[in-house]
Amino acid sequence: MSHPRLVSSRLLCGLLGCALGVGIVAAGPMVWAQTAPAVAGLPDFTGIVQKNAPAVVHVEAKYTGRRPKSAGGMPLQGIDPGQAEIFRRFFGMPILPSPEEQAHTSLGSGFIISSDGYILTNNHVVDHADVVTVRLQDRRTLTAKVVGTDPTYDIALLKVDAGGSLPTVTIGDSRLLKPGQWVLAIGSPFGFDYTVTQGIVSAVGRNLGAGDQPSTSFIQTDVPINRGNSGGPLFNLQGQVVGINSQIYSDTGGYQGIAFSIPIDLAMNAVDQLKTKGYVTRGMLGVEIKPVDGDMVKALKLDSAKGAIVVSVSPDSAAQKAGLQSGDIIVAYNGHDILQGADLPPMVAMTKPGTTVPITILRDGKQKTIDATIGTMPRDKNALSALANAAPSSGASALGLSVENVDASTRSQLGLKPGEGVAVANVTGPVAAQAGLQPGDVILMVNQKKVGSVEAFREATTGVKPGDTVLLLVRRGDANNFIALTVPSGKDE
Repeated sequence: MSHPRLVSSRLLCGLLGCALGVGIVAAGPMVWAQTAPAVAGLPDFTGIVQKNAPAVVHVEAKYTGRRPKSAGGMPLQGIDPGQAEIFRRFFGMPILPSPEEQAHTSLGSGFIISSDGYILTNNHVVDHADVVTVRLQDRRTLTAKVVGTDPTYDIALLKVDAGGSLPTVTIGDSRLLKPGQWVLAIGSPFGFDYTVTQGIVSAVGRNLGAGDQPSTSFIQTDVPINRGNSGGPLFNLQGQVVGINSQIYSDTGGYQGIAFSIPIDLAMNAVDQLKTKGYVTRGMLGVEIKPVDGDMVKALKLDSAKGAIVVSVSPDSAAQKAGLQSGDIIVAYNGHDILQGADLPPMVAMTKPGTTVPITILRDGKQKTIDATIGTMPRDKNALSALANAAPSSGASALGLSVENVDASTRSQLGLKPGEGVAVANVTGPVAAQAGLQPGDVILMVNQKKVGSVEAFREATTGVKPGDTVLLLVRRGDANNFIALTVPSGKDE
């Protein structure tokens, strides 16, 4: 079974043949239905569309060679070339590029944010393009200059010279969005300019993981988004732009009810930087984190699984200078609660480098707040990275391992300080084996307590009984990870 994947809405597989094939030839006479009266309580979007559609543009990027994967990804599938040509002739316009043109063309949407011609769209719409043009609602086609792009946020800022004042959208506050609120999109799906679709906010603060823009907390909606919608605006009921339509989650390449938009607050922060210096800087804390899971709650006797646990701290980083340590659980950042590990990277990234922010942590069961002066993330790098989840742990009646002191050679190779860590000598039982521990792994902490000798390890694990969960911080190679070992509570487990 194939698994769903994130797809940039500009790149969706071509379902146009099926979508347009229905209803083009009708059997029997055509009947026009009378307009039904509006249902009480449901929103009427016509005012929003009439006011804002003139500020939405169709974006077309051309490539002298075959467009790079970063700008195209996958070719359109499912449309017979002959059928596509019939569509072009039937409608009298190039709804989609021909198969030959597809290799040299990228389609998307955008919107005008200032009357002097600044336009926002997605980076993946114009990435590496040789020529970018925008088509306005009055059918004028203008050549656009790419002022700057930011692949991390998937933002691109364009500029056109229209010879006069242009209509603009109104920028809203995406931080005020709540699940259940109505939103609508205007864009050019499959080349159909100024298509309006609507839905509700499904979730806010949605992080898609380390491989999919970890510095972005997306707005999740059920607004239908398809190829050509990328870079278009997402409006609230006040007619304000609150997001930029960017991705869908799909196992077919077509819309399946889950769409993601970049918050406009994040995008406008990027715009200001692209205008002034041509690139975007982000904050960096300098830690590796992992979500707090049920085993950690049990081992550390926590009240809940909220927060992000620090796996390692980078040398000479903002985190190290502030005194953050491996095993600390970050529960709040700059006054905002960290409900899950994925909440932290976007918050740090949005912080201006050099800003001092309070960070609330749990250490040894006690809550404390420390101040950290945020550093600068290297260009196109992530401020934080979450390690993969540890292998499942289960077992028999003991931890199932033996340890030995770390020799000088291993200590030097791993960059460990004297009195830091004990090495796994042997895996003696299924608890450690099924948790993925191996001889040579170095255990740095037991239940957030540092261990630097066999004696310290034995002391830290004394009293472990059936049903207990022990949390180990383990170094393997140059990476740290937390692994939870649960001692079964029954003989038959």
